[in-house]
Amino acid sequence: MLKRIARTGPVLAALGFGLASYLRLLRRTTRFTFDPPDLYVDVDADKPFIAALWHGQHFMLPFMIRKVDQCTCLISKHATAEINARAARHLGIGVLRGSGAGKGDPRRKQGARALREMLDALALGLIVGVTADIPKTSRIVGPGIILLAKLSGRPIRPCAVVTSRRIDFNTWDHASLGLPFGRGVIALGEAVRVAPEASPDEMEIARQTLQDGLDRLHERAYALIGSADPGASGGKRL
Repeated sequence: MLKRIARTGPVLAALGFGLASYLRLLRRTTRFTFDPPDLYVDVDADKPFIAALWHGQHFMLPFMIRKVDQCTCLISKHATAEINARAARHLGIGVLRGSGAGKGDPRRKQGARALREMLDALALGLIVGVTADIPKTSRIVGPGIILLAKLSGRPIRPCAVVTSRRIDFNTWDHASLGLPFGRGVIALGEAVRVAPEASPDEMEIARQTLQDGLDRLHERAYALIGSADPGASGGKRL
């Protein structure tokens, strides 16, 4: 009964609005620094790019987005993700629904539609945010984001937003949610580029490069606030 109520439109709307309101409060009360200090020079130089995130570290991505940045993000279709989707819209971020980093061919079924929509968004000049790892397999980059980079010709930039005061959840994705009145880091990693003619072996090299880059970025960002990356153990299969 409670599960059915939680899936109703009014409840999801209230939860989405509540999450967006909380994130606005968190943004106002957290002292953020940038890594690198000229981060937005790199952002502007690479637009539109694919913003790569780890599952569980994605809640605070809106803090990286300025009013001048046009951004959309890929969010899955399950009920919990609907809350995230509604919050993103309240924060001025576009939403695409689907899954793009699965274990199989991302061009099949719903993945094909999501891939087309992300390609269209990049062609229109929008930054596209994608959780790079495979659901239920923490911190292992899936093939979808690499295929997206190959077909679009746009670079992938690892992204991280971390805070010193936070709740670290005991979930498969090592999710973290910031708490007010702490310090934070907004970080951008080195670009990963995939040539249109990239072979399967070259795509695998790009996949591993992105995976290593995301891990290094989170390790560095957390170190800057005197903390350890709560998801560093990664790769836990459930």
